[in-house]
Formats: sequence, C-alpha cells, structure tokens
Amino acid sequence: MTTARSLNLAIIGSRGFPSTYGGYETLVRHLARDWVALGHEVSVYCRTRDARRREWFSDGVRCIWTPGWDTHNLSTLSHGATAHLDASFRHYDAALVLNVANGFYLPLLRARGIPTAVNTDGLEWQRANWGTTARSVFRAGAAITARYADVLVADSLAMAAVWRWLFQAESIFVPYGAPVVEAVGSDRVEALGLCPRGYVLVAARLIPENNVELVLDAIDLMRERPQMVVVGGATTRAPIEARLRAGDRAGRLRWLGHVHDQVLLTQLWANAGVYVHGHSVGGTNPGLLQALGAGAPTLVLDTPFNREVVRSDEQVFAARADQLARKIEEVLSEASVRDRFSVHGQAVVREHYDWSDVSARYLEALLEACRRLVARTGA
Repeated sequence: MTTARSLNLAIIGSRGFPSTYGGYETLVRHLARDWVALGHEVSVYCRTRDARRREWFSDGVRCIWTPGWDTHNLSTLSHGATAHLDASFRHYDAALVLNVANGFYLPLLRARGIPTAVNTDGLEWQRANWGTTARSVFRAGAAITARYADVLVADSLAMAAVWRWLFQAESIFVPYGAPVVEAVGSDRVEALGLCPRGYVLVAARLIPENNVELVLDAIDLMRERPQMVVVGGATTRAPIEARLRAGDRAGRLRWLGHVHDQVLLTQLWANAGVYVHGHSVGGTNPGLLQALGAGAPTLVLDTPFNREVVRSDEQVFAARADQLARKIEEVLSEASVRDRFSVHGQAVVREHYDWSDVSARYLEALLEACRRLVARTGA
C-alpha cells in the first residue's frame, strides 16, 4: 500500500479536534490537517461534541463523538471503549491510537482487520497523580499494547529504550514537532505587568512529577526574588494550588492557570528570562519543544528524555532547589547566556522537530502497520 491513493484514517485517544489541551491534542491538530491536505480522509474521535451532533467536520477533518464518563479515572477508558467499538464498524485503512490505556481495545481492531500504530507516550504507570489501581491499569494496558499493536511509535529514543527493556518490543521513533517563531511581540506580556526577559516561567500541569514545587523552592532561595509566572492547572485538586494562590495574592508570583490563548502562551515563552522545565516522566515533551521554538532560554530537569531534546549539558539541572536557584540567577544575570540558550534551542527545533517531517513519519508508521498486517495475515 502506498500513499498514491487516498487513505481512510482514524485517530483515537485524544480529547478531540481542534484542541489545545495538551500534547496529544497538539499532535492531532497537526497530523489531521496535514493528512487532509494530502487528500486523505481523517476521522478524529472526540470526548465532547459540537452542538450535540454526533459527527461534524472541522477544517476538513471528520469529528466523531462517542459517549463516556468524564471523570478523572474513567474518561480515557470509557471514551476509548466506545471509540474503538465505533471504529471497528467502519472501513478504516489504518488507525493511530494514542494512550496505552487504549491497549485493552486493540484486539477489537485487530479482529476487524484494521492495522494500528500506537503512540506509547510517557510512563503513565509512574505518575503520582494516579492511584494504585489506575497505575496498574496503565501498566497492563502497556503490556497489551506491546502485544497487539502493529507498530509502536516512541516519541523519544529514550522511551524506545524503555519499551525495549520492559516489554521486549521495538518502536519506530517519531518525535513531536514545534514551530520556530521569530519576531514575537511582547504586548500581551507587558499588559500583565511583566518585564520582557526579566521573569521566570513555568508551564506545566500541576502534578508532582512536573516539579513545580521544586521551582518555587528555588525562587524562595534566591537573594533577589525575580518575577515569576506559573502557567498550568490540575484536573483534580492539587495541594500546590494553595501555595500558588497565596503567592499570587501576595504579589510574589503570577499564577495564570491553564492558558488557552496560544498567542499569549507563545509570548510568555518568547519573552521569558528563563523557562524552567521540570517534567520528570515522559518522552519528548511538546511544551518543551514549543518553548525552545519560541526562543525561551531554557533549563531542564536532568532526565534522559529532557537531555535528548536540549542537547546541552549547560542547560540541565539536578533535582535540588539550591542548584536550580544558582542556575536561574546565572541565566537572568547574563544576557549572553540567555541569547546562547535561545539561539541553540531554536536551532535544535529547526533541525530535529519539524512538524511536516513528523506528519510524514507518522503516515509512514501507519503504512508500515498496513504492511505488517498483510505479512501476518496474508490478506
């Protein structure tokens, strides 16, 4: 099978299209639009619906709503079950499945002869925001994914190594992408009372493994307290919210919550004095790529995933508040350091994380899934 003819493709496991919620949704926005532009039919399964319709089109993409329970623990599994059931009755040439919790439903697509490529994403079963049962579910889903997916897609080489070690499963490496943004304004930032290149920025969901507390602790240790901005919220009640709320009221920081406005978010990255990325669990983080592409002088927590992206020992910090405080002070006090980090980050994104390349490689992963299905079944 080649791309000479139009393919009928499904994307299952995101919140929907178009959405700005997180990494999966950013990926889906780009893949779906790019594939439609190439002449393919693309259906994206959604957790919410437009004007109570079950199917509708947006930017040429068919959006399909299927029901589920929108709770913290059941949303992915319940919507995943109904989406896979619906997909099994349609004549898709291939399906891209997101989130290993959906691994439980892959045998259904396999039985219907629909080849699958699965994005393995991060180590969900290690995330502290999930309870013991949920972590067990993610771990079991990952094992089933390794067995039933026609192709595994790892968004980082480090994550591919994890799956090779844990499940003896080989992956195709396809990262996320990000734009390189030039000449970004500062009007939205200044309207918030922030000084361009003078503030510390954190943009992360408020979950323990993103280490927002560590950054707050580091700021508290600094001799001269800089302006600080925290972007991000939590899907469930998080203890750190009280600390952020108190800091915001006292004027020690600005807590903006989840920012849907992509122009404002890009300006926040582009005008930051230093962007601190403390994510500890996962592969290539889309937010980190967006920050680098916007030219944010960036420091990252020392993990194999973050090192793989930034490709600079100078921009890595250990999980110690005192060390991070010193790193932040160094970047804020030296314009040459900020400029070097900014130029380096954009060069990395330009060379390794181009969205058009990512879209093409995901399409090739689906074609490989088709080839493997034919080889396995002889069909």
